Formats: sequence, structure tokens, C-alpha cells
Amino acid sequence: MKAPPFAYRRAENLTAACALLDAHGGNARILAGGQSLIPTLNLRLSQPELLIDISQIADLRGIRVGANEVVIGALTRHVDIERSADLARLCPTLVEAARHIAHPAIRNRGTIGGSIALADPAAEWPAAALAFNMTFTAASSKGERTLSATGFFKGLYETALEPGEVLKSIHVPLPAAGGKAAFGELTRRSGDYAIAGAFVNANLSGGRLSGVRIAFFGVATQPVLAVGAMQALEGTGGDAAALSAARARLEADLDPIADLYNSRATKLHLSGVLLGRLVAKLFA
Repeated sequence: MKAPPFAYRRAENLTAACALLDAHGGNARILAGGQSLIPTLNLRLSQPELLIDISQIADLRGIRVGANEVVIGALTRHVDIERSADLARLCPTLVEAARHIAHPAIRNRGTIGGSIALADPAAEWPAAALAFNMTFTAASSKGERTLSATGFFKGLYETALEPGEVLKSIHVPLPAAGGKAAFGELTRRSGDYAIAGAFVNANLSGGRLSGVRIAFFGVATQPVLAVGAMQALEGTGGDAAALSAARARLEADLDPIADLYNSRATKLHLSGVLLGRLVAKLFA
């Protein structure tokens, strides 16, 4: 199919992009990497009057290490994260996750900001944001505001971004001493969307877990913090009893949606299998 007719404007800076959003309201869409937007245009699932191209705004790209956090520009591509020496040293789980996103052609164009703003429940970055307790900076003609990943994802393709706002940057807290993290996903084929995927982030001291955060993707209409499983593992050594309790809590934490290939029960079972594998990786 072909995309519907639309106007096109390239924004030279963030101020110009926000002004165009204000002028055109809900009839405009932001074009970043285009790896999700272009297919929806061609299928006519999206029919904006105007595309605002922000892909050339250099200030929105790059990975910068600060005293307490890593700041990732919203236009930073998946491949840039995959190849980042700083992230490989400080947040290697993000590098590992980037390598599992679709295929190289997608990773070479798609952006982390586009993925988070779209809030695809099967995507890796929204769940990573929850697990690592990231924050986001959103910009509009009214100024900037900071948003927590917890509470940012409201539902299927729905976020806390307000009309006229553009995601500017993603802020990843640096891990504390003893910080441990693990990532995994189960797919039918390499590059497919995950049947179930998860990030586990915690501190490990004296053989005990604390500050446990577990985020699943691919099992609901939005990324999910598995609060019950987190509580079951908190303060434990990740032993068989703790894992059994955590898996049991997933029944309440998750509400998997069946698809053409997997039932709700299958996805719930695989989520428990994956949780066990990732907790084991924390202690490896």
C-alpha cells in the first residue's frame, strides 16, 4: 500500500519542532528514525496532515556520562547503544538488549526515543526504562519537564507525553556498588518480537538481593513492573523457595494476552521460566 498524502517539514532545532506541533496540533506526527511510523503510514493506520522531521537535530543525539547518570539523546540509534564503549562498561545489559532489537537494518535507523515515545508493549526499551528506573526529559514550547518511567506508560501505545511535547533525552541512573542486571527474551526466531521478555535489576550484597526491579515486555498492553515478584525476591538469596514464590506472584502481576501462536497460559509459564534464568544470571 501507499501512504496517504501529507505535508513534510524538516525542523532545524527543537524549538522549531515544538512550534510546528503547536501550529498543527493532533494533525502532525514526529518523524525520528521512522522504523515504526513509515510502516503505519503505508498501511494507512496513521494519516497525519504533516510529518515533522527531527532526524537532523544534532542536539538530540549522543551518549553522555555524568556524575550520577548516563544521558542518552532521544535520537540516539539502537546501533549507537549497541556499539557504545561507555554503556558496555557502565550498563552492559542495555548493550545486550540493543543487539536483540529486530534486525541490523532496523537498528541502523531506529531510535531509542522513538521506541519509548511509541510505547510498543513488545519493545525492549520501555521495559528497560522501568527496570532501571529511568527518567525522561520532554520539551515543548512551554519549556521542559522531567517524567519518571514509572507511570509514563499508560496503555497500548499511550504515554504521559502531552500534546506538543517531544521526548528530548533519556536518563539512566548509574548502578551502585553491587549493582546487578540481567536481560532475556524468548522468541520464535531471531529478530521476532518476544513471546516474553524481561529485565531484572537489583543490588547484590552478602548474597542477598535488594532494590529488586523486574520489568516484563511482550506479555501485556504495556510494559509491566512485576511488583509481586519483586517483593518475593527482595532480601532473599534467589534460592528455589524465593523463586517459587516469585513465579507464583506473576499470576497476579501479569495478564498475558494470547496471540496466534501462544496462549495466555503459555506466556505466563514462559515468563516464569525466564524469571528463573535471569535471577540465576544475577548470581553467576
